[in-house]
Amino acid sequence: MRILIVEDEKSLADIIRKGIEEEGYAVDVAYNGEEGLFMAENEPSDLIVLDIMLPVVDGMTILKRLRKAGVRTPVLLLTAKDTITDKVSGLDSGADDYLTKPFSFEELLARIRALLRRNSAVSSSLVGIGDLVIDMAAHEVKRGGENIELSAKEYALLEYMAMNRNKVLSRTSLTEHLYDQDFDLDSNVIDVFINRIRNKIDRGFGEKLIHTVRGAGYMLKG
Repeated sequence: MRILIVEDEKSLADIIRKGIEEEGYAVDVAYNGEEGLFMAENEPSDLIVLDIMLPVVDGMTILKRLRKAGVRTPVLLLTAKDTITDKVSGLDSGADDYLTKPFSFEELLARIRALLRRNSAVSSSLVGIGDLVIDMAAHEVKRGGENIELSAKEYALLEYMAMNRNKVLSRTSLTEHLYDQDFDLDSNVIDVFINRIRNKIDRGFGEKLIHTVRGAGYMLKG
């Protein structure tokens, strides 16, 4: 999954970026509102973590402009303002959640996971596809009760496919949601990862879960 962070406090933005990347997410960062608005409108994201107090263009203005333009990407507001009035204003302007500073990183991750699930067909952190079980909170995968060891990127790819189960996902779409804006979209890395995941979750099992749709992409079916 690909997350956009819009935060002008560079040290905080970099800490959040590093922590989220360690969870297997692709992360883009903007350090002012103008850059953040441009990236939110033009780069594919699954979630936006948006500070309210930003230079050039403030977070509330960004949020309102995105919603007016029909951009439905989930938005988690970050702010030092913690009054009920501030929270109501943010939620009424189109935010999906609200987290006040200072916050624990564990809570931030939990809220990110909840918002990503809300925007997909997945309603729980525990996802079952046939005898494949994905624990999105613990980043653990089992098939037939057997633990499956995946790298961070392999897990991220499988999780994204699980959240879009039974949908054909193009290589470009998978790449855009797995890597940040600087990655080469012409790379064959997705095919490499798909083969690795297949060897781990399909080989030795009767029912194949990952399917190639010729000329279109891949699908996790079940």
